[in-house]
Amino acid sequence: MSVDQIATRSFIDTNVLIYAEACDEPVKQRAALALLKQLFEGAWGVLSTQVLQEYCNVALKKLQLPASHIRAQLDFYEQFEVIQVTPAIIHAGLDLHQTRSVGFYDAIIVASAQVAGCSVLLSEDLNAGQTMASVRIVNPFAGL
Repeated sequence: MSVDQIATRSFIDTNVLIYAEACDEPVKQRAALALLKQLFEGAWGVLSTQVLQEYCNVALKKLQLPASHIRAQLDFYEQFEVIQVTPAIIHAGLDLHQTRSVGFYDAIIVASAQVAGCSVLLSEDLNAGQTMASVRIVNPFAGL
């Protein structure tokens, strides 16, 4: 998917934030950075507290980024709309997990996107082209 095709309210999965940091994946890094820039400038990007927590965990453990860098990134990401994962979202995620055979944490991401009113979920982790809970899954890294 071309970055230019994203012009709608879109939920950003953790892998987009991780690829934005991935110096070892320069093509995906450029794509992630361009996508985040477009979503920020168009005010179309939505994140959740779960996505921010997952980003911090991977950034600390796998990428071994300094806490000061992670804090600076959080300051930027907090400028997007951030959805709080609530018990109602967890219940909806559990329902999706049971009815759609999707992993529990991925189901919470989908439920968060639905509650946020996003028509698109940008994720490399789910089946691109599939629609769940009225949210279309788009892999922004397909074809790279």
